[in-house]
Amino acid sequence: MEFTASQIASFIDGQIIGDESTVITGVSPIENGESGHLSFIAQDRFSHFLDTSKCSVIIVSEKLIDKDNYNPTLIVVKDAYLSFQVLMNLYQEMQGRKEGIETGSSIHDTALIGEKAYIGAFTYVSEKAKIGEGSQIYPHVYIGKGVKIGKNCKIDSGARIYDYCIIGDNCVIHSNTVVGGDGFGFQPTAEGFKKIPQLGNVIIEDDVEIGSNCSIDRATIGSTIIGKGTKIDNLIQIAHNVKIGQNNVIAAQAGIAGSTTIGDWNQIGGQVGVVGHIRIGNQVKIQAQSGVNSSVNDRETLYGSPAISYNDYLRNYVHFRNFTEIVRRINNLEDTSKDNTNE
Repeated sequence: MEFTASQIASFIDGQIIGDESTVITGVSPIENGESGHLSFIAQDRFSHFLDTSKCSVIIVSEKLIDKDNYNPTLIVVKDAYLSFQVLMNLYQEMQGRKEGIETGSSIHDTALIGEKAYIGAFTYVSEKAKIGEGSQIYPHVYIGKGVKIGKNCKIDSGARIYDYCIIGDNCVIHSNTVVGGDGFGFQPTAEGFKKIPQLGNVIIEDDVEIGSNCSIDRATIGSTIIGKGTKIDNLIQIAHNVKIGQNNVIAAQAGIAGSTTIGDWNQIGGQVGVVGHIRIGNQVKIQAQSGVNSSVNDRETLYGSPAISYNDYLRNYVHFRNFTEIVRRINNLEDTSKDNTNE
């Protein structure tokens, strides 16, 4: 697609400095700009590219403008980062949505498929499953018995949604994620570990996005719940009966053990481990690679393993880095003390 600077500015309510008829045919990172491409600058540390970039059009935050003329055509906005996101979303919408049922898919007679939905080739939709209006189910997806998927969802190739799981509206589940696999429940006996049946399901509320290669286990009884607006990165394990509130973000390789409850608006870093049967409050920040083994109050910031207050961790770490020197000084003090005593 081709757009002029003037057209782009109209989408994001921007002011043009330069030639409004400049045409762009693609986008580039600002560090690797190309002629005929669009990019953006939102931070001062990239502002030198305003004079050196090869991009033809640059969206720039107004706070970075300090003169009247620049080499590329500029579109000046309040926040270039947010404006660029608006453009990307508009472009994605322009790509259109697929509709219809492709050859090679298998849909049970009792399944209900909403209007304008898309079912890709080699997808299997089980009995009594329901897929909402406009949802996109890509090839090689498995939809289990009694699954309910809301409107305008996107389920990427290779995802597996097990029996009776429920997915709300406007959700995205990326490739090879499994929703509703058995929770890790085994009872030790004299003969070995006996499997405990996992009879619950998973409920994913509206506007949730789940990355690729995640495992979200069904509850033993009841439901594992992912709250509205929560965003989950790739390679994450969420165990049975976990309840995650609204608008959380969880980074890659985190693991949350069974029956833990997490509140709203939390930020959980990569490779964080959370033990089972605890409660994490609201607006908590847990730094990457931390291990959380007890409940956490609202608005805490944690770091370390086991995780402690972030500020306490930083203060203690200063001493840890100097631990060898501290031990040497203590030894010297002890030697001096002995010498004084002997005198």
